[in-house]
Amino acid sequence: MIDGINGTFILIVVLVFVLFVTFMALISRYKRCPSDKILVIYGKTGGSSAKCIHGGGAFVWPVIQDFAYLDLKPISIEANLTNALSRQNIRVDVPCRFTIAISTEPDSMGNAAERLLGLSPEQIQELSKDILFGQLRLVIATMTIEEINSDRDKFLDNISKNVDTELKKIGLKLINVNVTDIRDESGYIEALGKEAAAKAINEAIISVAEQTKIGETGKAIADREKDTQIAETQRDRDVKIAITQKDREISIASAGKDEAIGKAEAERDARIATSE
Repeated sequence: MIDGINGTFILIVVLVFVLFVTFMALISRYKRCPSDKILVIYGKTGGSSAKCIHGGGAFVWPVIQDFAYLDLKPISIEANLTNALSRQNIRVDVPCRFTIAISTEPDSMGNAAERLLGLSPEQIQELSKDILFGQLRLVIATMTIEEINSDRDKFLDNISKNVDTELKKIGLKLINVNVTDIRDESGYIEALGKEAAAKAINEAIISVAEQTKIGETGKAIADREKDTQIAETQRDRDVKIAITQKDREISIASAGKDEAIGKAEAERDARIATSE
């Protein structure tokens, strides 16, 4: 009887232990995906070659499935292209620096899982360089030296479109491209720079001459207006003086006349008085 109870107890303990181990194993198979990585679940995934998850988590079935991570950290690639032919068949050197990373778009994540899983950042960088150099040469071949040198926004936009399209095929995306000093073996770009500098200097000289002429003309007009104003002021002053002099003479004459009239009236009144 005691042996039966002991056997049942041992069986229960073993069963609990097995359930506990199974539960812990299942918990350990739930994988969470950090924000800077892509969780790739491969094996039996329901028809697709891999299941990619960015953010959140997923359960990875033991035996039939396994998992790995793709790093989303940006990769900086220095691509100093030399002897690239432009549309005018002039060879140019274009030093560039590209910043790329694995894309989080659904289609691109699948491409990255198929082509980049298990590769180190250095291997991804080397794989990307071939694409970058090829597309950079292609863009330069469709543009003239003047367009490459002066319309830098158009040049960068063409590079971004071509490179991004090709990188997407292996699950990557272009974050940034920076083109530094462009040079050519014939000195054509340098000649263009000298021509532009000379043109700017000539335009500045012409502008200075025009502004000087405008200043001198304005000064002459101002001097003439000043002389005219002085003459008008002097004339007004002379007119006022003449009017004042005339008014004074009229006033004196009027006063003399009034005095003579008054004197004559006084003499007449005296004579009348004497006669009376």
